[in-house]
Amino acid sequence: MPTMIETGFERRLRALSPRQALAFMAALSERLMPNYQLYAEIGAAGDAHGVASILALVWESLGVRDARIDFERQATKLVACEPPEEDDSFGARIARDLTLALSACMDVLSSTAGEAPVDVSRLSIGGIERFIEMSAGEAINNDAEREALIDEHALMSDERAFQLAVLDMVETLTLDREGLRELQALGKNEGISNLGLTAD
Repeated sequence: MPTMIETGFERRLRALSPRQALAFMAALSERLMPNYQLYAEIGAAGDAHGVASILALVWESLGVRDARIDFERQATKLVACEPPEEDDSFGARIARDLTLALSACMDVLSSTAGEAPVDVSRLSIGGIERFIEMSAGEAINNDAEREALIDEHALMSDERAFQLAVLDMVETLTLDREGLRELQALGKNEGISNLGLTAD
């Protein structure tokens, strides 16, 4: 059973306007960035500058109403930043979470939000679940133990608090330049990812 942030959380996500949904997704993508940067630094694949540029354009589209950005072209660039399909390492999987989140941002920019913010929320949660399972190794004997371990883990508690804070902010803030700056700073999380990793 997938981890839930709290009862009614996904219903709130589905009720967001496309602009609010995009802001929520941009903040979560910001927090996924260090995972991708580490993958690009350690492995022989990935383009950290490329994904950072695409995310910067997402923020620009939120801050500048008439920003002329060719997001179809950016979506093509994003494909080139994806980890190779044959790379099934943990690093590639968490790097792929960011490219999927950014792809969802592209979708919102070209159509309605739909399930996109829910998908990005679940992506971030899923990465943490995989990380906790990998860290626990042989210690998990059954599904009940696995669920308890994930549910009570400090990283998951932190993720719940983070996603709630982001959603509260996009629901209540005026998403003007100052509000977006505040939201982006929250997403950057002082350079610490959802997995507690930093690229510094």
